[in-house]
Amino acid sequence: MKIAFVSDVAYPWHVGGIEVVNYNEVSELKKRHDVDFFTLRWPGMRDDFSRNGIRYHTFHKIDKDKLYTGSRRSIVEAISFSLGLFRLFYYDFDVIVSNQFPVLHLPVLYLYCWLKRRKLILEVVEVWDRDYWKSYLGTFLGMIGYACYSATMKGASHYIANSTTTAEGLFRSGIPKDKVTVFTPLLDDRLIASTKHSRKDNPRTIVFSGRLIKEKRMDKWLNVVKKVNELVPIKAVIIGSGPEKRNITKKINKIGLSRVVAVRDFFSTKRDLYKEIIDSTAFLLMSEREGLGTVAIESIALGTPVFLPDYSPIPEEVRSMCVVADEEKLPGIIANLMRSGKKPAFIGKKENLDAFRISTVLKVYGRILSRIN
Repeated sequence: MKIAFVSDVAYPWHVGGIEVVNYNEVSELKKRHDVDFFTLRWPGMRDDFSRNGIRYHTFHKIDKDKLYTGSRRSIVEAISFSLGLFRLFYYDFDVIVSNQFPVLHLPVLYLYCWLKRRKLILEVVEVWDRDYWKSYLGTFLGMIGYACYSATMKGASHYIANSTTTAEGLFRSGIPKDKVTVFTPLLDDRLIASTKHSRKDNPRTIVFSGRLIKEKRMDKWLNVVKKVNELVPIKAVIIGSGPEKRNITKKINKIGLSRVVAVRDFFSTKRDLYKEIIDSTAFLLMSEREGLGTVAIESIALGTPVFLPDYSPIPEEVRSMCVVADEEKLPGIIANLMRSGKKPAFIGKKENLDAFRISTVLKVYGRILSRIN
């Protein structure tokens, strides 16, 4: 079949959870289907080019500083991305697979599928209610955003939810259960198995990797690291970039952690990130908004335990593999791990990892494509 993936972000030019999942999907699907990828033109990309058997079509230059306005996604860039997608009409695809965000692009995809009588699969990572839209964009723009979101989320042929929590949100919004598949292919067993420890001294280290935005609550992350360091000497590293990076650096200096916490940009390869995680003692994630927690799953697969506050929205299939506790108790628990060094004892139901392996992409998509056609 001819399949078009649509996303304003693309790995490895932009690094994030959904980008990695999309990359894994297209890398597997190209083995059996013709796959094109429509995205914004990130630094290092050309207009139209092929890479690893995938045809990329890019438009409207962008970089990481333009994607966000303050702590939220740029509406101007969302509009530019949506208008650029009219390029789709020059091609004939059997199926369109698109991320749900930035939402404004969905009417263009519906129009394409309606005129050409094609199918649309939406990949959904979070389900936002009216209150969250208002808190994200403000009352006026939030109401507009919620109205657009509500009007455009119910017309797809099928939905791929990244977790059971997201699926439940879709059901509550009126999406029939038989149109939803829970699936998140993010674990490359060969890459994980080939990642080995590189540090001989094995220092006590807490690690975090992700977009540096307010919802990640890196202020709380630093508070926990400070308390752990008061109990047992440690090192910590923050891997990522985003609008909160400057504020994070200021707080590190303000609370006296400049010799404890290092901040670095995203690695250029997944292997380098995996090496950092496997060499660390603990992965700490204090996020108050997290659709799945991709890097948390990867960390567990690498044998590095993940610690979450009890308010974490991460779905149960991931939480059950992590250490979940009140944020006031987390420093003591992490300190116990640091003293013992027994990482496996702090990892829960590791058998849950089977649901996240990329080796199942062709089988799952085969079922979905058969159903919608």
